[in-house]
Amino acid sequence: MSIVVTGATGQLGRLVVDALLADPTVPAGSVAAVVRNKEKAADLAERGVELRIADYNRPETLADAFAAGDRVLLISGSEVGQRVPQHAAVIDAAKAAGVAQLAYTGVLGGPDADFDLAAEHKETEALILASGLPYTFLRNGWYSENYTANLAPVLAHGAVVANAGEGRVASASRADYAAAAAAVLTGPAGEHLGRAYELSGDEAWSLAEYAAEVGARAGREIAYTNVPAETHLEILTGAGVPEPFAAILVDVDKAIERGALAVRTGDLARLIGRPTTPIGTTIGEALASA
Repeated sequence: MSIVVTGATGQLGRLVVDALLADPTVPAGSVAAVVRNKEKAADLAERGVELRIADYNRPETLADAFAAGDRVLLISGSEVGQRVPQHAAVIDAAKAAGVAQLAYTGVLGGPDADFDLAAEHKETEALILASGLPYTFLRNGWYSENYTANLAPVLAHGAVVANAGEGRVASASRADYAAAAAAVLTGPAGEHLGRAYELSGDEAWSLAEYAAEVGARAGREIAYTNVPAETHLEILTGAGVPEPFAAILVDVDKAIERGALAVRTGDLARLIGRPTTPIGTTIGEALASA
């Protein structure tokens, strides 16, 4: 039996592998990474992780990605619009192999999430339920890094621009979500099966508060500029963001304004056994590494 992480060279996947290898009860040899590029994962192999080469877009390569009894983390694909067939291929391969657990990184709210980005996640959850596989749904809220990775233009223009109004975001660091995934994959047999965890940060913040925190830590004034959705779309596309993805970002801001990403259940802190990482900490780390 192995603990298998798909998308293991991605931003979340690497952190999950790190969390697993930091657990003294998890031998490195029991961790397997499903990756497309062996060279890109060479550092994982050097740490004792087994590499299984497969591609979401090539279902035939997934036949040997899983084995009976494996605990598998399906990290959602990054290609919006392509994820349902990609995920379906992984689900089919996992079922054929007879895995003991399929954990999936979905989105906060699950079937009740009412924004466009959630659609593929909802379809994937439905496919997993229909498969009959033992499952765990990790419904991740917003990553703080979704904002802090974009600090350069914020600092350059002295403004956070969005159409989220006074909505609030209960974000957490990507490492927090990775720790939760590791906890679910290493828990006692059956403990997390058939469960759906709504994962989000302990505190919810507004974009005005976010702008003020960035300004305080950067030592300059940063304003929050709330604009109409149509204006925000024009700004994003003008900056080179492809229009379909820009439209998704604008729709997410509308969801934030409605309160869809402010939900706090405490599930994330309970799974990781500590408070979630405050947005200020993630901002500070981003500024320090800029």
